[in-house]
Amino acid sequence: MQAFHRKPEWLSVMVDGTVKQLNPFSGTEVWTVAGRGNRPLGGSLPEPLPLDPEAHGRHCPFCEQRYLETPPEKARVWRRPDGGWQTQYGTTAEQLFKTTAEFRRVPNLFEILSYDYWHANYGYTLPPRVAARKAAYLASPAGRAHVLGVARTKLLAGGRTPDQVDAMTEAEQVAFASGFFGGGHDVIISRRHFVDGAVDNTQLAGAGTMSVDEHAALVVFTVESIQALLNLNRYARYVVVFQNWLRPAGASFDHLHKQLVAIDERGVQAERAVAMLRANPNVFNEDAVNYAGYRNLVLAENDHAIAFAGFGHRFPSLEIYSKSAECDPWEQSPEEVQGMSDLLHAMHAATGVEVPCNEEWHYRPLDVDVAMPWRVVLKWRISTLAGFEGATKIYLNTLDPWAIRDRMLPRLEALRDDGRIAAGLRIGDEAEVRPNSLRYHRAGG
Repeated sequence: MQAFHRKPEWLSVMVDGTVKQLNPFSGTEVWTVAGRGNRPLGGSLPEPLPLDPEAHGRHCPFCEQRYLETPPEKARVWRRPDGGWQTQYGTTAEQLFKTTAEFRRVPNLFEILSYDYWHANYGYTLPPRVAARKAAYLASPAGRAHVLGVARTKLLAGGRTPDQVDAMTEAEQVAFASGFFGGGHDVIISRRHFVDGAVDNTQLAGAGTMSVDEHAALVVFTVESIQALLNLNRYARYVVVFQNWLRPAGASFDHLHKQLVAIDERGVQAERAVAMLRANPNVFNEDAVNYAGYRNLVLAENDHAIAFAGFGHRFPSLEIYSKSAECDPWEQSPEEVQGMSDLLHAMHAATGVEVPCNEEWHYRPLDVDVAMPWRVVLKWRISTLAGFEGATKIYLNTLDPWAIRDRMLPRLEALRDDGRIAAGLRIGDEAEVRPNSLRYHRAGG
C-alpha cells in the first residue's frame, strides 16, 4: 500500500507570533517576524506641488498631447458621444488627435525581445497586413515624419551620437523602425496622468481611481491585445502581462500603463504550474483558493472571481482568481471578464495610489494541454531585498496575510459604501467561499 503523505502547511504561526509562509507553486519561503508587521507601508508620492495648468496633457511622453513621442499606435479605445466604448485599429498619423484615447496600445520603444530577435532567431518577417500598414504609414508625410522622429529618439537613447544618426540614410532609419509595426512588446497607456480636476502632483491617476466601467474597458482591451499578439507571431508561445505602478516598482513614468511581451517560452512559473497540474488537476483549488478560505484570508468574491490575501510571496500580495471553466481569458464571457475586472479594480482601490505595486497576470500558455485558471497577483513593493534574503533565499515580509486582510477589509467596505467599487462584491464574511469554486478543469480545459 502506498504511504499517505500529508501536504505541508503553507502557513505556520510560531509561538512568538512569527509567521512562516511557503508558496505552494514556487516553493518561495517567506517569514513575517513578530514586531515588524506594524511598520507603515511607506508612500512613494512626492511632496505636493501645484500643477501648472499649461502642462495639462503634457506631463510625460505617455500623456494625451504627446502622442507623437511614442511609436505608431496599434489600437485605441475611446468613448463615443453616447458613452459607449469604441475600439479603433491602425490609427494613422493624421488621425492621432482626432479623438482622445482612453487607452492606447503602442509598441514599447525599448523592447525586451525586439523585432530583430524574432527575425534573427526564427526568420520572422512582418505579416503581409502589417507590412501593408507600415508602407501606408510611411507613405504619408505626417506618418513618415512621426516614424523618423521616434526612430531618432530611440537611436540616440541607444548610444548613437547625433552625427552617427545623421550619417544614416533615411532607408536605414526606416528599417530600424520595423519593430514599431511588427514587434511583440506593447504598452497599453491610460489617458490620465493625474485624476480629473487634480491640483497637485500627488493626485496621480491609478487603476483604483478609475470608475468600475473604465477599469473593465481596460481589462477587456488588455485581453484582446494578448490574443492579437499571439495571432501576430506564430513563434510566440506566451504573452507576459504586467503593470508596474510607480518608480519603486519599476515604472519609467508615474503614468498608468500595462506591458505585454510576447516570448518564445512558457516561463518558469507556467512550467512549474503545468507539472503540478499533471499530478493534481485540482491543485489551484486545493492549495490556493480552498486553503485561503480555510485560513480566513478571502477578501471578496463575486459570481465569477475571488480575491484573497496571498501567501508565500516575496512582497505582501493580493491574489485574484477567475472561477470560469474557460481557461483562456479571451474565450471567457463578458460577464466573467467583468467579474475579474471588478475584483482587481477593488484591490487596487483599497491598496491606494501611493503604494508601489506590480500587477502580474497568469493564464494558460498557448501550447499547454492541461487546464489552468486565469489569475492575477498584485504585489506591494514596500520593502527592499537585502543580504539576509540573498544569503538564505528566505524573504522577509513586513505584513503577514492576516495583517493584509485586516488592512484591506475595512477599506473595501468603505469604498463599496461610497460607490467607488462594484456594488455586487461580497466582502469578508459575506463571501460564500465554497470549496472548489474554481471550475477551470471541469470542462476538460
